[in-house]
Amino acid sequence: MTTAWIAAHRAAVISPDESFHLTEPRGFAGQTLRQSLRPAGGGEAVRILLGNRYGRTPVEIGGAHLATRTTGHGIDPATGATLTFAGAPTAEIPAGGELVSDPVERPVTAGEELTVTLYLPGDTGPTAYTAVPYDTGHTAPGEQLTAAHLHGAEEVTTGHFVIGADVRAPAGTRIAVAFGDSWIEGAATTPGSAGSFPARLSRRLTRGWIVNQGISGNRLLTDEIGEHLLARVDHDVLTVPGVSHVLVHIGLNDLGMPGFRAHPEPADGATAAELVTGLTALAGRLHAAGLTAVGCTIGPYRGTVYDGYDTEAGQSARREVNAWLLGDTHPFDAVVDVAAAVADPAEPERIRAAFDSGDGLHVNDAGARAIADAVDLSSLPL
Repeated sequence: MTTAWIAAHRAAVISPDESFHLTEPRGFAGQTLRQSLRPAGGGEAVRILLGNRYGRTPVEIGGAHLATRTTGHGIDPATGATLTFAGAPTAEIPAGGELVSDPVERPVTAGEELTVTLYLPGDTGPTAYTAVPYDTGHTAPGEQLTAAHLHGAEEVTTGHFVIGADVRAPAGTRIAVAFGDSWIEGAATTPGSAGSFPARLSRRLTRGWIVNQGISGNRLLTDEIGEHLLARVDHDVLTVPGVSHVLVHIGLNDLGMPGFRAHPEPADGATAAELVTGLTALAGRLHAAGLTAVGCTIGPYRGTVYDGYDTEAGQSARREVNAWLLGDTHPFDAVVDVAAAVADPAEPERIRAAFDSGDGLHVNDAGARAIADAVDLSSLPL
């Protein structure tokens, strides 16, 4: 059987040098860092991708290890394997670059929990990070690569360096990249549950799977938080091995973030015309690369607890963009009506109480499930 490397996990990252952060950046020095991931698809071998995007100096990897997770920061030593890089057990991730491990010849199944442990002997400085990793990671002093449980462990709620995993799967395996903001990334869903709506939707598929390149706070047109979608599409979508479809949810933060950041002063968010132009450009980029583009209506957020986020101008623009997406002139190959899936029937600009995480801006586990269940699988013929 002919095989190929196909992305089974991805994690988009944010620069530690941005002027505004929802989560404080951090670094590591003389520490072991242990983080877990759950591949969306399986294969006969796996390789791990490490990244130092936005880094100004190389990051020294004093050792790396892969094993099956037990619970918390525990691993099953019997499943452990040393990760090597061009045959060597140590390596450097170049400044601004990436590093791919040598293949680990072990079968990987969708949904299995894998743990990557890194020993970071030098001072990394503040690192690029994932705001909503698959689950809480842990760090501990010194070199504890193969320890069944870390000694002196501390929790790390952000993700660092581990930006992906590829599996060796049958050639022709096709996957979708979920691309966008916190509704893609899964903010407010239960950590460690693979509870985002793309992850839940992926488990409905009978062929292929979905990897997640969402960034909470991300925008279509403006940097921070993270590079804006039009800027990061090349790296975070077009270079992902196996991608054939792209699922896009974006626009909330273009509408609400300016007012939130400026509060109590007013600030203008994006207009409907600007979002339509940007979404049209994004769909064009995806189509030019031969990909199928699936858009999503912008989710409801009336009454959010974040001061300055909810404005009448933003709500008007959201209604206009969603009407365009549900009409006949948009450029997408299909559209998922995310808003309708979770809206309060009595007040459609609000998230239904049963689906509200509590902040009026993000959905909980039940809301993510409702969105995933509302997707017509014919729009993702992987």
